[in-house]
Amino acid sequence: MKSPAGVSKNESNYRGARLRNQVRSIAAIPMKRIMRVLLGVEAASFFLAATIHAGMLISGYEHHEAMIAESVIGTVLLGGLVITWLHSRSMFTTAIIVQAFALLGTLVGIFTIIIGIGPRTVPDIAYHVSIVIVLAVGLGLARRGRRTETI
Repeated sequence: MKSPAGVSKNESNYRGARLRNQVRSIAAIPMKRIMRVLLGVEAASFFLAATIHAGMLISGYEHHEAMIAESVIGTVLLGGLVITWLHSRSMFTTAIIVQAFALLGTLVGIFTIIIGIGPRTVPDIAYHVSIVIVLAVGLGLARRGRRTETI
């Protein structure tokens, strides 16, 4: 028997079971792996922004001070990622520290945009807003991982 959407009950049950299995498989990804991937993505995004501000990928967005700041933040995040492998017991503490540093640096970048010192392009503003969100989510995950790890 077909539903109003044209999907049989068996097909609907199969799709529902498949979706539940996908959600379970995502939830089963270890928090440490998620944290490491997030740190890697964050570091890569700062290095990408630095190369753009260096004029290496796209011209017209050069800004020497922003390039330096993004390189430093990217390096700290990458160093944090390396530390998570060397000292996995303090992984979430390390993630909190390096992401807090990155968030603070990004907020300084937003402040420089507001007062007119930093680059004021639409891509710069969009990047800063989105990376603040990513860093805040990462900090929340690291705090939650740290709480569950000590229990």
